[in-house]
Amino acid sequence: MALKNSNKLSQTATLKQILKRCSSFGRKHGYDAEGRLPDDVPKGHFAVYVGQNRSRYIIPISWLAHPEFQTLLQRAEEEFGFSHDMGLTIPCEEVVFRSLMSLIRSSDV
Repeated sequence: MALKNSNKLSQTATLKQILKRCSSFGRKHGYDAEGRLPDDVPKGHFAVYVGQNRSRYIIPISWLAHPEFQTLLQRAEEEFGFSHDMGLTIPCEEVVFRSLMSLIRSSDV
């Protein structure tokens, strides 16, 4: 039980660090001084960049709770760390990411 709680705390800390990193990136790249999102990012969503061409996807914050998406975030942390100015980049082929998006959307229904 303690291991499960420890793992959950570790995931929560990692997610908070990712979100903090996203907000500091945003202030440098198009977000205003109050941290408001660009017009094309609705409230409750955030942008990620995927694939070799770094295609931009707008996804709901609720996806942070999905184990499949958390796996991608862990891969992003391992590959890129948190100290870069590239935005939240997901190390995944676009076709795989789109399949994951479909899977997550269908599980949200």
